[in-house]
Amino acid sequence: MPSRIEDYALLGDLQTAALVAKDGSIDWLCLPRFDSPACFAALLDDVDAGRWQIAPAGGRSVTRRGYRGDSLILESEWDTPDGTVRLIDFMPPRGEAPDVVRIVEGVSGNVPMRMELRLRFDYGSIAPWIRHDGGMLGAVAGPDAVWLTTTVPVHGQDMTTTAEFEVRAYRSC
Repeated sequence: MPSRIEDYALLGDLQTAALVAKDGSIDWLCLPRFDSPACFAALLDDVDAGRWQIAPAGGRSVTRRGYRGDSLILESEWDTPDGTVRLIDFMPPRGEAPDVVRIVEGVSGNVPMRMELRLRFDYGSIAPWIRHDGGMLGAVAGPDAVWLTTTVPVHGQDMTTTAEFEVRAYRSC
């Protein structure tokens, strides 16, 4: 079911912004600025127009979600039968290029997770060429490029970069 506009949370770095749905999907993002064409445009169309979803493998809406203090650091938590997982999303102040940071944190138990990255430049009309380079994934289409850095193994499936992984709660000794 499509998200209602009021169900989206906002991330931003003062030069652009992303909208995050309750299912852990970034459905709107223009790079590198607000007035640039979107590379995630599922907000206006469907997943084929681009999105980046990280969520429990069972696919469910978030249990709790809010901003950390007076910041635009978004914390989303899912309670699942296997445990609880937290997704921390933010866009840090801009250096040379914009960054979207997504951190998955185990709160309790062992939670199977799924990531789907479907980059589509120019409002969903251009599928980029994908390449792996030294542990990073690059998506390039003409002058547009996006890089993904992750410790989770990713693979291509149906014009989408996907990953399946499990998150466990951290226990200190």
